[in-house]
Amino acid sequence: MNDSTNELIRIDAENTRPFLDEPALAASQDRIREAMSVLRNRSGAGNDFLGWIDLPAEGLERLQPLRDTAEEIRAESDVLVVVGIGGSYLGARAVIDALTPPFGDGGTEVVYAGNHIDGSYLQSLLRHLEGKRVSINVISKSGTTTEPALAFRVLRQWMQERYGPGEAARRIVATTDAEKGALRSVADEEGYRSFVIPDDVGGRFSVFTPVGLLPIAVAGIDVSALLEGAVAMRDQCADADPATNPAFQYAMLRDALYRRGRYIEVLASFHPELHYVTEWWKQLFGESEGKDGKGLFPAAVTNTTDLHSMGQYIQDGRRMLFETFLFAESAREDIVVPEEQDDADGLNYLAGHSFAEVNRQAMRGTALAHHAGGVPNAAILLPEINAATVGALLYFFETTVALSGYALEINPFNQPGVEEYKRNMFALLRKPGYEELRQKLTRQLGEEG
Repeated sequence: MNDSTNELIRIDAENTRPFLDEPALAASQDRIREAMSVLRNRSGAGNDFLGWIDLPAEGLERLQPLRDTAEEIRAESDVLVVVGIGGSYLGARAVIDALTPPFGDGGTEVVYAGNHIDGSYLQSLLRHLEGKRVSINVISKSGTTTEPALAFRVLRQWMQERYGPGEAARRIVATTDAEKGALRSVADEEGYRSFVIPDDVGGRFSVFTPVGLLPIAVAGIDVSALLEGAVAMRDQCADADPATNPAFQYAMLRDALYRRGRYIEVLASFHPELHYVTEWWKQLFGESEGKDGKGLFPAAVTNTTDLHSMGQYIQDGRRMLFETFLFAESAREDIVVPEEQDDADGLNYLAGHSFAEVNRQAMRGTALAHHAGGVPNAAILLPEINAATVGALLYFFETTVALSGYALEINPFNQPGVEEYKRNMFALLRKPGYEELRQKLTRQLGEEG
């Protein structure tokens, strides 16, 4: 098994080899090759949700209206509030956090609402918006998902009180279904500008649609470079040779380790700006693989921070997991460790070294320590963190999870288990039509009906 080498992503699988013999790898390679055939022929379960495959190339051809809207928002607003949950905000947040300075750059601030149910957060957000010029991008296929619908109800009223109905409508952009749904009806009635979520793209695969691209463009990120990186990765992921197709190789490793009893994958980033990439990855892999009693459990840590907490379990806990390191080999910005005359903290041995070099050796030392402790680990290496490499990385993960799902003989593109908690919540909140279930649940909870 050769490591893949290419411009945008490199896979280092050296620390998995002692845990996998050639027959295991050969069997996994056969399963992933068959999965590639199913994906390429669009013959598998969920094949009506494969629009993500060609999204980056198609997106490059129709960027101008989105760019125009983004530039108008940037010119007229200090803050854009993105209202959405799951795939309706995680992709945008992953890219924005990865590619913008952590303490702001003076451009339009992008903040988030509707991704949980917490009144104190929303009150704090409203206070933050006071005195600022505000626009909203509300994102929902249906417009009835509880979390974003609740937040949008509050924010819409606030905008109307602040600006008046006409100006509020001009400052609200809806990203939703082309023809149907509650949000589509409201957008048409109020005259909101709108962008369409394609019918053949699931939410967790929607980062290269206007769902992700509009907030990303408002944040000042080069969306063309992002899409071009994804297109380059799409072309590479079409290669049937695992030595030159990083998604094939990653999917093969995951499959082989899973079938050897490694049921948890820990994605370990060594860059705080990639934290929300790992959050997006958790949704992508958790919703895609976790069904029919199958699938790896996706967990994530940000090192070296979490080496001082979760690192203990990974090093010495139950041997049911493996790690995938996510690391950029070149820093976008850096700082050199200064020398001090008295060396009170004992760090003069690092004087003259860059933080990037110290971080790199921390990653290498962690990989060696965890490998010695019985934890297989591989590394996804980016040359640097920029729009093209992030676009490539997200597309690489999308392709990998499709291959992994088909290798498990499941539908990677549905999420039937997501609805169960909603039914219970609706019943407990006395939503019409849920009376029978409410009575059952209140009995279980020992409450009066």
